Amino acid sequence: MRPARLVLLAALGGLTACGTPEYRAAYSACEAEWLQKIPPKYEQRMVNKVRYVDQATGRTVCEEENGKTICTAETEKVGIPYIDFETVDVRKSERDAQIRNCAQQACIATFGNPECEPPE
Repeated sequence: MRPARLVLLAALGGLTACGTPEYRAAYSACEAEWLQKIPPKYEQRMVNKVRYVDQATGRTVCEEENGKTICTAETEKVGIPYIDFETVDVRKSERDAQIRNCAQQACIATFGNPECEPPE
């Protein structure tokens, strides 16, 4: 399957994930099935992150308040990059795609549409 189709399917799946109770039921049934077929596989991955700290700019801001001058050092947020390790399920995206497809197929079979919208 082409990458553009995968992105489209993922976007559509995200839109319907909070759909009808019928869809959520189909999704739950498929999730149980596909968790057995494609169980999680956890690995440690190195990831780049950024934390933000206040850093003095070297300027001072002074304000008059009730006849008194109050001066404070001006600061700005500065990003500091660092490397961290996260535990990720390397099979999650593959399993999630199968779960969404399974739920949509179940909805089509039962309701005639991938959203499990009951007929009016």
